[in-house]
Amino acid sequence: MALISRLVATFTFMLALLFGSAPANADGPPVLSRFITQIPASELVEGATAYGEMLEQLPVVPVLNGAELMGYAYITSDFVGTTGYSGKPIHMMVAIDPDGKLLRAELVEHHEPIVLIGIPESKIRAMTDGYVGLDIVAEAAAEGVGHDVDIISGATVTIMIIDDSVVRASIKVARILGLGGLDNSAAESGPTHVLNMDETTVYDWNTLIGDGSVRRLTLDVGQINAAFAETGDPRVLRHAEDGPDEQTYIDLNLALASAPGIGLSLLGENEYGNLTEWMDEGDNAIVLMGRGLYSFKGSGYVRGGIFDRILLVQGDVSVRFRDRQHERLRVVAAEGAPSFTEMDIFKIPADSGFDPTKPFRVQLLVQRPVGPIEKTFITYDLGYNLPARYLTALAKPQAPVVETEQTDTDARSLLWKRIWQSKKLEIGLLVGMLTVLTGVFFFQVQVTRHARGFYWFRMGFLTLTLLFLGFSQNAQLSVVNLMALGASLREGFSWDAFLMDPLVFILWVSVAVTILFWGRGGFCGWLCPFGALQELSNQIARFFRVPQWTLPWGLHERLWPLKYMIFLALFGLSLMSMSLAEHYAEVEPFKTSIILKFARGWPFVTFATVLLGIGLFIERFYCRYLCPLGAALAIPGRMRMFDWLKRYKECGSPCQTCANECFVQAIHPTGEINPNECLSCLHCQVLYQDHSKCPVVVKQDKRRAKMAQSSSAAALDRLTNHPHAKQKGEG
Repeated sequence: MALISRLVATFTFMLALLFGSAPANADGPPVLSRFITQIPASELVEGATAYGEMLEQLPVVPVLNGAELMGYAYITSDFVGTTGYSGKPIHMMVAIDPDGKLLRAELVEHHEPIVLIGIPESKIRAMTDGYVGLDIVAEAAAEGVGHDVDIISGATVTIMIIDDSVVRASIKVARILGLGGLDNSAAESGPTHVLNMDETTVYDWNTLIGDGSVRRLTLDVGQINAAFAETGDPRVLRHAEDGPDEQTYIDLNLALASAPGIGLSLLGENEYGNLTEWMDEGDNAIVLMGRGLYSFKGSGYVRGGIFDRILLVQGDVSVRFRDRQHERLRVVAAEGAPSFTEMDIFKIPADSGFDPTKPFRVQLLVQRPVGPIEKTFITYDLGYNLPARYLTALAKPQAPVVETEQTDTDARSLLWKRIWQSKKLEIGLLVGMLTVLTGVFFFQVQVTRHARGFYWFRMGFLTLTLLFLGFSQNAQLSVVNLMALGASLREGFSWDAFLMDPLVFILWVSVAVTILFWGRGGFCGWLCPFGALQELSNQIARFFRVPQWTLPWGLHERLWPLKYMIFLALFGLSLMSMSLAEHYAEVEPFKTSIILKFARGWPFVTFATVLLGIGLFIERFYCRYLCPLGAALAIPGRMRMFDWLKRYKECGSPCQTCANECFVQAIHPTGEINPNECLSCLHCQVLYQDHSKCPVVVKQDKRRAKMAQSSSAAALDRLTNHPHAKQKGEG
């Protein structure tokens, strides 16, 4: 991993020097001021007649119908980072009503290559129409993941960035303006207190109960019977609790044991020491103590199960305890504590989102059978608020109107990490493919020893590349990726946009590594979905005896430079106009054939079909002569550290077998392999060991056979002329 990190850093530094890197200018008027003059209110929200004056210190304008306030409009990039795959912001204009529901979200400006050409306008419109009615109050409670994202095939990164920016910017505006009852103060101020770890005074039971360090819920039999009777289900009356109404049904006591003073008071010094060792950093713990007819743990609890009668709730955080988060407490150490039949400690994991300094409650589930297997339930809440002496106040930070760069970076980081988490299976399969391919290259002699077995292995690998990386995951690398990286470096580089598509990112890292070892062939020959499509279709054509054309060497050699000329032209255009370069990058048929799967306008489909059609007669025609991505990878590929492909001194003079059978004609008539054109198919290594095609191997086999024959004859002669053999014969 350290080697890969250094390689990626070096690659980035070289590109930064090449393109020049200047941070984006964050100063200047709000982006909104530009778009409210371009997009009338009536086009943004149906029924609107005008915009009001922009709010003071906030880039938001009211949306009006006459004098009536319909909502507010804003641009997402005024509040959160919206840098897309192109390295430039994606501007979304959003309108929200006073109840916190979105009225409209419209894509007003962007430079995303996949959306500029290829994605139909109707798909973008359908995606943005899906935001109408989105409840931002609910999104705030669900931390921005309370809805499904309508991903458009081929534009995953762009759509994820749009969705993230719309939701986060809308939550921010709603909180600042107090829409839908959202409160800005809690959201912006963050934690206000931390536990006072210096408060270690030990108190008796009466003091703990009196100041709220221990909170208590007491229910008697009469209360429970009355509560179940109020449910209106007559069956509960047949199972009413026996005994006098004043008998204790449950006496439940709750305390925050991770506060040192409370923990030491209730557990004692030794048990509290065990608790601190049991908890990891950031964990908390509560202690529950109960007595009466009803158990808060329940008799149905078993090892490996869940305590289904209790639930910790704090805002939108809920914690259900399992056995591994539970320890029994033998005795309550506080002086004057009553006796309890149940005393248990429950650990609250650090990643649960629980804040011990804020109010919370434990929800108790009381159940009663109403049939052989059917039960009815009632819940009771035992609230808890930590006394002030166990808290240390923090200085209240100033709440920024617009999200800081660090806050925005953290949010974008959470977004790509969430994407990677959801793609674990796909990432594992790609890493497996890269591992297998690396093994093939390192052990190429052993792998290519059996020609037929290696052929079917290669066909299977290319099929997986086409179906999985290509058609399923749209992980097709493109020269547009390189141009987007260059634009990002010029305007303020950030990894976030590139990390949004984990498979493409991993493929680019693998390309950076394999170029140093094997040149462009690692990707172009094995991992490029369009290359796999060409080769597989050509193999099918060969099966049906479609004639194959071999271009004369002189013409073939003169066509090589075309792809380099195309790449340099696109590179030059990208320095002048990124949008223009992205348009001309359509010389790559990848988007049409792999990403959009030919669901596109007829000129693009015709172009891709013609290229594939030529490839039926001239194998890998596009890869050989037109691919700008192949040219871009071939240039640094000249720096590869090793020549892995084995050759005999007879290769090229007089033997031309490998040159004649190389399907991309990467071998010169003189025997040298051109690393710029070689796709690392390893067919020459198959021939290198072929006992019927390679003249050198055939000659070696004949020499060995002749030597073996001579050795056998000599041994027979020695045996025949041996004195003992003669005596035996005479006898």
